[in-house]
Amino acid sequence: MRSQTSEATVHPETLRGRGARSNRSGRFESEQRFLVDDGWSTLEQQTPPKTSVTVEQPKKIITGNKSPDVPFERSINPYRGCEHGCVYCFARPTHAYHGLSPGVDFETKLFVKKDAAKILERTLAHPRYEPKTIAIGTNTDPYQPIEREWMVMREVLEVLKDARHPVSIVTKSALVTRDIDILSEMAGMGLVKVGLSVTTLGRVLARKLEPRASTPGKRLEAIRMLSDAGIPTGVMAAPMIPAVNDHELEAILEAARNSGAVSASYIVLRLPLEVSGLFKEWLLRHYPDRYRHVLLLLRSMRGGKDYDAKWYERMRGQGPYADAIAKRFELASKRLGLKKREFNLRTDLFRRPRSGVVQLDLF
Repeated sequence: MRSQTSEATVHPETLRGRGARSNRSGRFESEQRFLVDDGWSTLEQQTPPKTSVTVEQPKKIITGNKSPDVPFERSINPYRGCEHGCVYCFARPTHAYHGLSPGVDFETKLFVKKDAAKILERTLAHPRYEPKTIAIGTNTDPYQPIEREWMVMREVLEVLKDARHPVSIVTKSALVTRDIDILSEMAGMGLVKVGLSVTTLGRVLARKLEPRASTPGKRLEAIRMLSDAGIPTGVMAAPMIPAVNDHELEAILEAARNSGAVSASYIVLRLPLEVSGLFKEWLLRHYPDRYRHVLLLLRSMRGGKDYDAKWYERMRGQGPYADAIAKRFELASKRLGLKKREFNLRTDLFRRPRSGVVQLDLF
């Protein structure tokens, strides 16, 4: 039987600038690896893990979604894994399907769908394709640092713009402003909305929670730049972590509104599968004095468990503490004039790409 308390295979001292504090084996692995000091000072010789990128060649690029508690049916994820290193990321467990750790591996062993734009163009060109809003950034961030080199997201946006296809984007990176030229043109046709995730306004906490993501100030600046360019932009106060950042909820919403955000949403911390152990390691390292209190409050919102995956409740939680956060959000949003995030984008302008059509014209 697998151990659920396996130690890291990476020395903690080499993990500066990373979110996870270990590299726990995934749940599908037949072996568990442990960090052992053999007395030969080999632990001190470990070097910091470097980011590597593997090119992935998928057959399709659009993923369908049937979850009733999320506002989209289709999504695109240009990358697997995410260098931002957010310790709370609910997508971490997906790395286990690759035989990799949801811990440090998730932040350092990345996959890029290099030909995403070409595959998307072929998909949109299919005679039976019917347009619906595509959500990007639902799993891993499309504007994580490696996007600067690979530019997959920009290529995807070019295809969507030319096809006049609606898209919604969620990110916590100021790199999104690089594509204002494309996004503003799409916004003029009612084809795009952007959501910036702001977890905290404090740089110190942000550095601990999301070590390689844009600073809070840069995200607010990105909201302003996008809004000034006429791009509908909202804020996601997510995740709200009891006794860590939930006291900032109203301040985050107000700062985002003052930067030009027109809509808002929030999510309570989720701890599915391996994320639970990774978050507890993080909590013990950074806030050992709050460890029991934070977990007690979290479990009070999850029926006494670390996590409850029930539809609708998984995003908001249940119980008095969850209800208090929900009420605070409603009151603050109403006071600030922030709407709930919507995805009512146009589909009637869609034009099928010709370059992706295999059948030749008769004349």
